[in-house]
Amino acid sequence: MALSPQPPRTPVVAVTTVSYGSGDVLEGFLGSVPTASAGPVTVVVADNALDDETVKMLSAAASARYLPLSRNLGYGGGMNEAIRTLPPEVRWVLVSNPDVVLTPGAIDALVAVGDSDPRIGAVGPAIMTDDQVYPSARAVPSLRTGIGHALFANIWLRNPWTRAYRRESSLETTRRDAGWLSGACVLVRRSAFDELGGFDEGYFMYFEDVDLGYRLGKAGYRNVYEPAAVVVHSGAHSTSDHSARMIAVHHQSARRFLTRKYSGWYLWPVRVALVIGLDIRSAVLSRRSGHH
Repeated sequence: MALSPQPPRTPVVAVTTVSYGSGDVLEGFLGSVPTASAGPVTVVVADNALDDETVKMLSAAASARYLPLSRNLGYGGGMNEAIRTLPPEVRWVLVSNPDVVLTPGAIDALVAVGDSDPRIGAVGPAIMTDDQVYPSARAVPSLRTGIGHALFANIWLRNPWTRAYRRESSLETTRRDAGWLSGACVLVRRSAFDELGGFDEGYFMYFEDVDLGYRLGKAGYRNVYEPAAVVVHSGAHSTSDHSARMIAVHHQSARRFLTRKYSGWYLWPVRVALVIGLDIRSAVLSRRSGHH
């Protein structure tokens, strides 16, 4: 008697990425997904570059779903659109930049941590850049650390505010809770993500991950850093040609986050000082980038 074939397993994990002219790095990312999990994984590539033929071809070759967007929605907006297309069976979503390479077993290691506690809303891997561990699990910036980091990060490299914000004094070899996890590569619980309405699309680029981690914490979820899962990040390829503009966008997003977090009327003098400080730092860094 012949055995009936087993029905295909429904993926409970999905991988989503947003491309913007990412054809030069996407193949490496998509090629690393199959060995990162022993189970089936749904992959969705949202295209902010408005129907990129190279990205479409690479997605098809990797059996990934290609999702052309009608306009450039930014990182968070593109991710939201990709996640909305996922079937309800998907419980975990790995949100990742396309210039990341996953190491074997990385997704399974992240899911194992997430499944260990229903209060865990996000799990972040160790992110390697240039053979160093990037400080991807950080504290939610406060007014003090936010202002200190904004004013001194580029002129006093070891200042205490930047170190507190980046958690550089902590060893990045042990699992721990964090205020937020880098959106370059992070596993999010689908139900928690949907509960919060996904990424805040008011952040076109930068700080959407800070905001998500902060809102997860406020909702009672944990953000957990798991260094046993490792990914390699080659860098912000899609922003490298627009450094001055990206500096301005980064500071606008920082201002949005901190002024919304500290929105009390009695804090308006501090918000004014923060905005002035961030605007000055943005102008200085933009001027420097224009000289390179």
